[in-house]
Amino acid sequence: MRKTFAVCLCSLIGALSIAQNPIITTAYTPDPAPFVYGDTLYMFTGHDEDDATYFKMKEWMLYSTEDMVNWTYLGTPVTTATFGWAFQGDRAWASQAVERDGKWYWYVCLTEAATNADALAVAVADDPQGPYRDAIGGPLATGWSFIDPTVFIDNDGSAYLFWGNKGCWYGKLASDMTSFENGYQEVPGFHDPACFGPESMKMNWAKGKEEMMVGYEEGPWVSRRGDIYYMTYPAGGVPEYMAYSTAPSIDGPWTYRGRIMDEAENAFTIHGGEVEFKGRNYMFYHNGALPNGGGFHRSACVEEFTYNEDGSIPFITFTKKGPVPVGSIDPYKRVEAETMAWSWGVKTDRLAGKDHYVTKIDNGDWIKVREVEFGASGPKELCLEVLNFQNPATVEFYADAMGGRPFAAVEVKDNGSFRVPAAGNVSGRHDVYILFRGGDGQFFDMDWWQVK
Repeated sequence: MRKTFAVCLCSLIGALSIAQNPIITTAYTPDPAPFVYGDTLYMFTGHDEDDATYFKMKEWMLYSTEDMVNWTYLGTPVTTATFGWAFQGDRAWASQAVERDGKWYWYVCLTEAATNADALAVAVADDPQGPYRDAIGGPLATGWSFIDPTVFIDNDGSAYLFWGNKGCWYGKLASDMTSFENGYQEVPGFHDPACFGPESMKMNWAKGKEEMMVGYEEGPWVSRRGDIYYMTYPAGGVPEYMAYSTAPSIDGPWTYRGRIMDEAENAFTIHGGEVEFKGRNYMFYHNGALPNGGGFHRSACVEEFTYNEDGSIPFITFTKKGPVPVGSIDPYKRVEAETMAWSWGVKTDRLAGKDHYVTKIDNGDWIKVREVEFGASGPKELCLEVLNFQNPATVEFYADAMGGRPFAAVEVKDNGSFRVPAAGNVSGRHDVYILFRGGDGQFFDMDWWQVK
């Protein structure tokens, strides 16, 4: 029985380890919102609960990457509890954050407890990992379908907030980033009361012809490239596909440009946005492709694309492989256990702050770290730190594939740091697999690893 299970597990590992999309495997991470800061790309996401049967969302999570294939969990800095006036424990829907003048502003949507109205809010911090506080002690704006905020800072430093479902609103933010300079207004042409067809055609009976509408559903994402303003968004009703419009100014007029992504795999929503990082363009979105995934268990994904010569966005095909790496991991520096390209079975904590770890580790669970650069000579030792010990287990480190002899194996019998010899030739660049073996019950939490 145990042998049969092991064979099946190895086959499953072989199939899953090829994938890169979804990019986070330790939690369901809908509504990815990327932001580039120096050599780091931060991704702010929601969190679909494992037991959700509808949109059950309590908090927002933060991840980062420097290479587009390994993602580091940076904690759960903002929850509904950050906003004392909001309905607690649910409705933590789509969000986006930016940095400005040394402050980080995280715009979210939730429900005002006193009125049960949809509401926009903003949390502020001095660091992307927090601690965050409610910037104004109440809603930034309330209204029917006031959800899915996106924040955009123009070339002249002016900041704008866009949002909305079944209609799109926007307003210029004041210099404090926590109020509107002159109120807000609806974006003309983005309220389609009766759309139908694959590209959202609306019959205009007064003119006696078909008029192309934007097909806008929700989740706007605003950006600029040269003199062109772009708004990408889920479109076409439910199930949603991704479309975009362009404008010559932030105030419009917006012209519909068409579909750029099909409906997401195993999910009736699709939400994300585009960003440039290290000279490459990426489109983020979510799907329901993880095990037990679906419309209420969605996961962040990303595809690389290239703008057409005329500035238009091409149709972007979904892939399992995801982007190519644009960097590597230095294992001679501390590698956080929560830095990974893929995993099976494990979870990350749900804490705020800057100290995080991998948890819920059982027999047969594993972590994959891509593009690990061991150098010409290779390591002589491997160090490992664990905490919250429950049961003994062995942590095995493999180069490129699980199977055969690991280049390091650590027997963990208590909390603390462990140092073992690194055997075999693992010079050069490799993918590293970390496999956990032991008996029944959860083992311990893993904090970090490093080679010397």
